[in-house]
Amino acid sequence: MTLNATLQQMKAASLAKIPPEAAAIMAKTKAELEASGILEKALDRGQTAPEFKLRDSQDKLVDSATILARGPLVLTFYRGSW
Repeated sequence: MTLNATLQQMKAASLAKIPPEAAAIMAKTKAELEASGILEKALDRGQTAPEFKLRDSQDKLVDSATILARGPLVLTFYRGSW
């Protein structure tokens, strides 16, 4: 199975667990974001992100350039638990 197929399968399984009223809110919000034009400002696949500084989970300031000097950087956003 390809990565894309696996991700689509995971997405479908996750969506099946969301209550219909929550799914409706999510769909409405997605449509509003798309209509706002924000997607035109987002980076495309393969583009280089600008350098940044963020706080890590221990509240330590982390500099992307410093991390990239050591190797690849993976950035994840955790929005909290449901």
